[in-house]
Amino acid sequence: MNGIRTYWRARSFSRRQALCGIAAAAGGVLITANGCGGSVLSQPSQFTPTWPPDLPVGNFAPSAADEAFLDALEQQGCLYFWEQANPGNGHVLDHAANDLGGALDTSTTESSIAATGFGLTALCIADQRGYLPHAEIVSRVRTTLDFHLNSMPQENGFFYHFNDFNTGQPLSGSEVSSIDTAILLCGVLTVRAYFDDALIESLATQLYERVNWPWMLNGGATFAQAWYPGTGFASGRYDMYCELMMLYLLAIGSPTFPIAPAYWNNFARPLFSYAGYTYISGGSDPLFTHQYSHAWFDFRSKSDAYANYFTNSILATQAHESFCLAYPSVESAWYNEKYWGITSSDYAGGYTAWGGPPALGPIDGSVVPCAAAGSLVFLPNECLSMLESMRTDWGVDAWGEYGFVDAFHPAANWYCSDVLGIDLGISVLMAENLRTGLIWNTFMSNPECAQAMQLAGFKTQQ
Repeated sequence: MNGIRTYWRARSFSRRQALCGIAAAAGGVLITANGCGGSVLSQPSQFTPTWPPDLPVGNFAPSAADEAFLDALEQQGCLYFWEQANPGNGHVLDHAANDLGGALDTSTTESSIAATGFGLTALCIADQRGYLPHAEIVSRVRTTLDFHLNSMPQENGFFYHFNDFNTGQPLSGSEVSSIDTAILLCGVLTVRAYFDDALIESLATQLYERVNWPWMLNGGATFAQAWYPGTGFASGRYDMYCELMMLYLLAIGSPTFPIAPAYWNNFARPLFSYAGYTYISGGSDPLFTHQYSHAWFDFRSKSDAYANYFTNSILATQAHESFCLAYPSVESAWYNEKYWGITSSDYAGGYTAWGGPPALGPIDGSVVPCAAAGSLVFLPNECLSMLESMRTDWGVDAWGEYGFVDAFHPAANWYCSDVLGIDLGISVLMAENLRTGLIWNTFMSNPECAQAMQLAGFKTQQ
């Protein structure tokens, strides 16, 4: 059996909440304040990693084979955001099977606004590269924006994380999510800048300008992670460096309900060191936290008063690769130069937040392709070489209609049968940014985004 369908996942909570739950349940020895409402214990590694090899970034000069692989990764990923989306409202399924031959996955009606935000951005890539007909893409984008503006339940412009694929109504227990709304809005602003279309521009602008950013502060110095009907704001806050940068910058740049630029200084930026690499990190956060904001905001050659965050993510990726490669072999089931990378994903037991360093979650030798694919812009040579090797080595078990399955563990004969929209999304966007910088250039042409970075104190490095 090549895989099992993993239906249990983060249905009623965000990746950040899943991460908080795993960290809080761990019996570790490293105390870190992780932005989950207090200091928690991060899970220790079962093994002691050995000293890792040096991992220089190097120059990137892709071969024809490299370009062909990246094009396949992008084209097949973009197909997900077309085929597994509702043409009547633009909702993208949170997850779907990777072997349906183009058919809609009817086993689930769970859509997510984050997957939809990645999907809107992916449609720009599909249009630019001619993967899908231009007129049909424009129509789909218009429909998506119109539904989210005029028919989708929202609170002060913020959206519920998980929604019914057909109706748009929030799923039971779903939260109004600050970070997932930010991901959706990044997609909204990308299509506004990319398409020369008055209706798209108008709808997108209204969606962005409707958001009451100060409301989600809930009187505090940092953003609340969520709001629930009936109980109000969750206690967790985005108060420590993670995927939060896009949230703060979108709020600072808002022309209607901005927050003061000084809020940029209010989240902690702790330094974490591993194997000679020192970088800003929450310490126990998976690799996606160093990727998501970078899919849209262009931090290259820019620094604020604290860091060059692009370089910071390079270091985080180097440390992560080193962490994986340093794991001892356990019956040949563990990591090597052709097989490494973990971040929040499905696994044989369901859905989990895992990663390192330090070790977080039930690390069992599984690999998560989007960990490396989401870092293609940071370590292009190492990430691309490894991804190509994985496709060659594991073939159709690991690579299906939409590209890589979400996670797999060949030594255990386990291959997830699903793909996840957000994991495909970060892979597709970073692959295109590596090749052309299309998403960076398009998104940053929004004047609000460029101004937000200036207000936050970013300056170009010479």
